[in-house]
Amino acid sequence: MKIVIPGGTGQVGAILDRALTAAGHDVVILTRRPRREREVGWDGETLGAWVDVVDGSDVVINLAGRSVSCRYTEANLRAMMDSRVRSARIVGEAIGAAARPPKVWLQMSTATVYAHRFDAANDEATGIVGGAEPDVPDYWGFSVEIAKAWEAAQEQARTPDTRKVALRSAMVMSPDREGVFDVLLKMARLGLGGPVAGGRQYVSWIHDRDFVRAVEFLVARDDLTGPVNLAAPAPLPQRAFMRALRGAWGVPVGLPATKWMAELGAFALRSDTELLLKSRRVVPGRLLEAGFTFEHAEWAGAAADLVRRVRDERRSAN
Repeated sequence: MKIVIPGGTGQVGAILDRALTAAGHDVVILTRRPRREREVGWDGETLGAWVDVVDGSDVVINLAGRSVSCRYTEANLRAMMDSRVRSARIVGEAIGAAARPPKVWLQMSTATVYAHRFDAANDEATGIVGGAEPDVPDYWGFSVEIAKAWEAAQEQARTPDTRKVALRSAMVMSPDREGVFDVLLKMARLGLGGPVAGGRQYVSWIHDRDFVRAVEFLVARDDLTGPVNLAAPAPLPQRAFMRALRGAWGVPVGLPATKWMAELGAFALRSDTELLLKSRRVVPGRLLEAGFTFEHAEWAGAAADLVRRVRDERRSAN
């Protein structure tokens, strides 16, 4: 198949590019700074020569959008909103105008669309969309509005011959440098992998190989449309999540962090505490109902596999 990945130079794009190319697919990346033969330039906002690679493709997987790994200032939140909505709209325009449109358009979204909660898990049918929770920072609501607008841009696109799926993805865990797992593992190795602000908040995650397998599953299943949660079926509280990660690496203890300590750490990392403090208790209802099986359903086993791969890569590099 010919697969076009707008915004495919980030961590998730690299995961998909490697796996889909290895599987024999013709993968083309749309990026603002093309460097390789399979990369094509675009600006994420306007139509251009790049539409030629969309016309005649089989699958489009749009990952474009400003990274959430930043301080959630007003300017950065606006940039997140604009980059996601504009890129989704222009991808939709390109697909709608294509003489031979792709059969399916997978649009990246986020599990952050769901409410901060501890009482029950969020699936696609009964989950509560966030934005109105009491006692959370106001800007958390803006993150939800970004997710809603992102999905709406895809839903409203006029692409009658192309099936559309919104990927409400949890954090994708892979051994790649500078990815979310790499950051969490560094914290654990430094002895900082203890509970944050009590550690009750749930962490939703998905192993990188299950993420790829879920994407392939959704491409093949022509009966699935709309939002689909891409998350392992066993989210767990942050304190247990980090305990399992420490155990996988062999770190006996992790220092706890208060909320203000988390603020300092997030500031130093030029990130935001929403990524640490929001309880994302998300489960993959539609995937499981459709018969998808996870190779890494439990975090302890997934963490052990990821740690093994990190160590293998470091040994081969030396």
